[in-house]
Amino acid sequence: MNQVCLTGNLVKDVELRTTTTGNSVVRFTLAVNRRKKEDGADFISCVAYGQTAELIHLHIKKGHRMGLSGHIQTGSYEKDGKTIYTTDVVANSIDFLERKQEKSEEYVPVVSDEDLPF
Repeated sequence: MNQVCLTGNLVKDVELRTTTTGNSVVRFTLAVNRRKKEDGADFISCVAYGQTAELIHLHIKKGHRMGLSGHIQTGSYEKDGKTIYTTDVVANSIDFLERKQEKSEEYVPVVSDEDLPF
């Protein structure tokens, strides 16, 4: 069975492209932490098509956390006379998770001493 589930952060904003047949596609890299934080992260090459691609392009930006399920797809192409082999995770479904924490000041109302009941 070829099934993959990942949770990670989008490395950079995605660019929505259209295939010659009119299908939407996005390629992106997901930074997935290893079990122990000190072990670092893996940067997984991913691709999504159709509505999934459009959702990622519209709602998920650099640093946002997302989950995905899909399958591994391998391929190859020729470049400068050499064969380049590729491995991608094809996202079939995605989950929107929390966004990267942005620094913002929490709203604290200003209250004068006269307003206090004690």
